[in-house]
Amino acid sequence: MKTYHKSAILISVVAISAALLLCGCVQSRSGQVYSQGQAQRSMHVYYGTIIELREVTIEGTNSGAGAVLGGIAGGVLGSTIGSGRGRTLATVGGALAGAAGGAAIEKGSGTRSAIEFTVELDDGRIMAIVQEDGAYYRIGDRVRLLQGGDGSWRVRQ
Repeated sequence: MKTYHKSAILISVVAISAALLLCGCVQSRSGQVYSQGQAQRSMHVYYGTIIELREVTIEGTNSGAGAVLGGIAGGVLGSTIGSGRGRTLATVGGALAGAAGGAAIEKGSGTRSAIEFTVELDDGRIMAIVQEDGAYYRIGDRVRLLQGGDGSWRVRQ
């Protein structure tokens, strides 16, 4: 098997592994989705009225896995170019470009649109909670606010 075929196979394996890894890291922040750890746990319930809604963005995280996998793939791809010193430069350049691209893909894959709810509770307190946009809400809607034991909050109709 020629060297470039082995490299192409390795690049494919790395790319597929990176895609699977990055897809598995995205967690929902919707008010309708619960993690396994949140199921069958008690929550405090508060009632209130929505007084303001704002569209916001939940920024993706950057664990470094995208940069590492992108750097490996870029380095392998770069090593197939040229020979001697040119190959070394192409390998280093490919690794750097791949790392930057992998980090950007990882961060972008976790970025989601969300809503910032400002709710006046029945006891007069005002709360602001950000969650993914998973249902239709309007100013003036009566809502339930659920506080989990882990300190998380969610807005539900």
